[in-house]
Amino acid sequence: MRRAKLATLLGGLMMLASTSMVSAQAYGTPFATSVTYQNVGTAEAQVQFNFYNEKSGSPTTVNRTIAAGAGSSLFVGGLGPGETLPTGFKGSAVLSSNQPIVATLVQIPQPTDGPVRNRPLSNGFREASSNVLLATVLKNQFNFNSIFSIQNAEATNAIDIEVRLVPVSGPAITISETNIPAGSAKYYDMGTLSQVTSASFNGSATVTAVRTGTQTPANIVGSAIEQQTNGVGTYAFEGVTGGASKIFVATALCDVFGGNRTSYAVQNVDPTNNANITVSYQGVNNLTQAPVSGSASAQNLAPGAKQSFVACDAQGIGAEFTGAATIESNTPIVVIAKVFGTTRGTAWLGEAQGSARLALPYVRYSSNENFLNNSRQRTFIAIQNVGTAAVTGARVEYRDKDGGLVGTHNLPSIAPGAKVNTNATLATGDNAKLLDFGNPEANPGGGFGGAAIVIGPSGSQLIAVARVESSTAAGPVAEDYNGIAIQ
Repeated sequence: MRRAKLATLLGGLMMLASTSMVSAQAYGTPFATSVTYQNVGTAEAQVQFNFYNEKSGSPTTVNRTIAAGAGSSLFVGGLGPGETLPTGFKGSAVLSSNQPIVATLVQIPQPTDGPVRNRPLSNGFREASSNVLLATVLKNQFNFNSIFSIQNAEATNAIDIEVRLVPVSGPAITISETNIPAGSAKYYDMGTLSQVTSASFNGSATVTAVRTGTQTPANIVGSAIEQQTNGVGTYAFEGVTGGASKIFVATALCDVFGGNRTSYAVQNVDPTNNANITVSYQGVNNLTQAPVSGSASAQNLAPGAKQSFVACDAQGIGAEFTGAATIESNTPIVVIAKVFGTTRGTAWLGEAQGSARLALPYVRYSSNENFLNNSRQRTFIAIQNVGTAAVTGARVEYRDKDGGLVGTHNLPSIAPGAKVNTNATLATGDNAKLLDFGNPEANPGGGFGGAAIVIGPSGSQLIAVARVESSTAAGPVAEDYNGIAIQ
């Protein structure tokens, strides 16, 4: 295994919970994790999963193979003999492979037919840093609590970490943790964290790490999940290791598709300077397809602090707006984007740059029969051109669990800053398999697994957000994750 080069870190939020507790709200509901992973290399991959319980240095190892181009999944609650994780497992994992692998974590509420139906999504990491930035952290705020985890990404060294919670107003809170073994993670539940003594908290977090007993910077990654305290909403997102002065967001909405809106949490990560921020929106009116643009701004955002921007509050933006956004600042910033509406609640990252090739490990589509009876999901992908020239000739390939090409969607030309949409039924190929893409009806030999690859011309700068939607009796629920640049 060429672990140092081809390792993927699953930065916490790996769970296998007992199903004995059933909650009518998301906060307190147990989840079990499915690791969806995609081989973006050129040959069959030998993949090793090392699972670490919280702050444990002794992994449980699982081995799998996956064909080139294929997208598969590993459900931690359904492992084979000798591979079983203990009930109540809460930890992290490291994937190692002889081919490049990307991964997206799917948190499945238990029981699957309970009141919580959304599946929080977050990506694994191929790179780490000595600091992790979380642009939004909540305790009893907007009826949500945050749970975040920090994983030791060192090869062998234990680490010490410092968590600095920065509220929108008031003094920061500092929390320390020592001797976290390599590969393992430490969890923080804002709903029960003793160091946060106030009834509520609305802010951001900065986490730094050193090797235990030294001042030598150490590598970490982190992820967060937010869960509703008075309802069934839940979503997840990754921490980032650094900011940029320009951030792109592939989805911006105002009162469209049943009342959905986007909100961006923007954190100033400059340690000393205030931020002056401008958000520029570009899109169309969903009903008339007429071009729409708008903007919003904020001045003097303090170091470490965050500011929220709702698309509907921007000048020039009205109902039925759908598009994309660009966020600029005089200081480095990070952005968490969210969609909220009647039943939806999603989260994903704003991105500083694009790529000519993007991987999406978790893609599904279902016929009306399977979708409307709440048993299957549908994935919708938004692709934004964040370069300075139009992108012509891009395509999306949909591949089954064995890597077979099921269909291809040739995209229209994408202007700078603009976005286009795709799903499996827009592709040309095997129509029957595309209609139930990623599901047993469409896969050779049955079973779940399907992935997509966005391929643009050399030098193009593309980003993507995948929205995985489920139908429920109360209305649709959905969660988003970012397309992963293929290196």
